[in-house]
Amino acid sequence: MSRSARIRRAAIATGAATALATTLFITAGAHAGTAPAAAPDIDVKAVKADLDQLQKIADANGGNRAHGQPGHKASIDFIKEKLDKAGFTTQVQEFDNNGATGYNLVADWPGGDEGKTVMAGAHVDSVDAGPGINDNGSGSAGILEVALAVAKSELKPAKHLRFAWFGDEEDGMIGSQAYVDKLGADKSKIDSYLNFDMIGSPNPGYFVYDDDTRLEKVFKDFFKSKDIATEIETEGDGRSDHASFKDVGIPVGGLFSGADYIKTEEQAKNWGGEAGKAFDACYHQSCDTSKNIDDKALDNNSDAIAHALWELSS
Repeated sequence: MSRSARIRRAAIATGAATALATTLFITAGAHAGTAPAAAPDIDVKAVKADLDQLQKIADANGGNRAHGQPGHKASIDFIKEKLDKAGFTTQVQEFDNNGATGYNLVADWPGGDEGKTVMAGAHVDSVDAGPGINDNGSGSAGILEVALAVAKSELKPAKHLRFAWFGDEEDGMIGSQAYVDKLGADKSKIDSYLNFDMIGSPNPGYFVYDDDTRLEKVFKDFFKSKDIATEIETEGDGRSDHASFKDVGIPVGGLFSGADYIKTEEQAKNWGGEAGKAFDACYHQSCDTSKNIDDKALDNNSDAIAHALWELSS
């Protein structure tokens, strides 16, 4: 082989190697770009603005947002309007209990494998005695702002994402049970259900459901990264909408900041607040207003919800 031929062949080989390296770099970059991004920080001010609106709805409708009362349907309408504008596919499901019509709002984000649906839910009704801003405006507003963050980020999850606001939890999980009953064989398509019932208690704790190890770990890892101690939720187990899903074999998880039972000295040492006082002294009372919220707990839990949905749906 002549010297010039060797030079030409070497140049060709070098060029091919360079092209291959460039292709591999571009391909790797493309794959890196499709990796799930970290969940965004949820603006607690936006969550609190939603709570203010739920308070106004209660004030305009006899002081509550309870099943069978106009404040409940007005709460559903308020949330639905925001989701519709954000690009969700929404539906309102009706059910009957105690001679009154109740409502569930279900919102689906387009895309993702519907055979592996990740759900986040909260009950939107209050008791008759008050506006129910912590119980459970807090969970309702938290998942609403996470849903809006999904839309704003134009998230393209591998698994399908669904959000739900259930009616008449306070009479025994009536709305969520009606929803699960309608699933039928489709219950096998629900990869996981995450429940958020009271996430802004004024003397808060950080409780994580332990019903499913995988889902429990997602939340515990998040709080560990924030140097926040957690405990297993036991006092309220079975008392909220996750029970409807758990009873038919759907994996469940969730968060809870405490209700009417008493914070211990050890819990106060870990979380702050007052030992010997209820986590929420206004539980199921008229004083459960927009003032009955701990902003830090509301912020931390809202961010934890976003983290869990981004991770579980990827």
